[in-house]
Amino acid sequence: MTDSPVLYDVADHIATITLNRPENRNSMTPDVLDGLANSLQRVNADADVRCLIITGKGKSFCAGADFKTGAQAESKGNAVMPNDRSFAIYQSFLSVLEIEVPVIGALNGHAIGGGLGLAMVCDMRVANRDSKYGANFTKLGLHPGMSTTYLLPRLIGLPRAAELLFTGRIITGEEAADYGLANYAVAADAVLTKAQELAAEVASSAPIATRWTKRSLYENVQFDPVPAGRHEADLQSRTIETEDFKEGVEALLNKRKPEFKGR
Repeated sequence: MTDSPVLYDVADHIATITLNRPENRNSMTPDVLDGLANSLQRVNADADVRCLIITGKGKSFCAGADFKTGAQAESKGNAVMPNDRSFAIYQSFLSVLEIEVPVIGALNGHAIGGGLGLAMVCDMRVANRDSKYGANFTKLGLHPGMSTTYLLPRLIGLPRAAELLFTGRIITGEEAADYGLANYAVAADAVLTKAQELAAEVASSAPIATRWTKRSLYENVQFDPVPAGRHEADLQSRTIETEDFKEGVEALLNKRKPEFKGR
């Protein structure tokens, strides 16, 4: 296992956060979530930062929940309610929304489920044209989380969002760019370079004007995903209790098609 679960670097007014658990597909394990939260605090505390890039090591940007260890259903304390546990898993990712400077997701590899959610809370996205992206929650017998039902239709439109959410379909990075989910789709070895080029262009703009422009942009589209994330957490925690969820996860881990019973 690599030393630090999340790497942090700043150069030329650009901060870079790298999820660094490639052996676990940069899944949403506690060490990754805590490392990301700490790194995001460093970004907002550094007035010299004008743009942030979030990326990952290996073939995955982020694979979402870590079902191998049961982290999705794990309690951090006896007094924690199931819906609060679901929301807490996504809270570090949602804190990207608090970053004042523009955020670019350099989607080096696959981004599935909550991992796609992390990509969607970035302001701009550069996708790997051959990687896989999607919100496969219903294929797991699980209600979406990470404000996905709020974010996805605002990025790609309601009809396409409905199709992807109801089917749990996975699309390529090239398709993601065609849908408007990504700004660019490039070869795997060009993702970070393209993101850095875009970040340098952002960083060359006046920093105060850029921060205020970001604030106005989201205020004017009435963009507030966090309440949606809490609502999703209520429903997601209930679907975790179903037999279909157990079947969905078992099928995923055994690489077979699930057989849902509606129970």
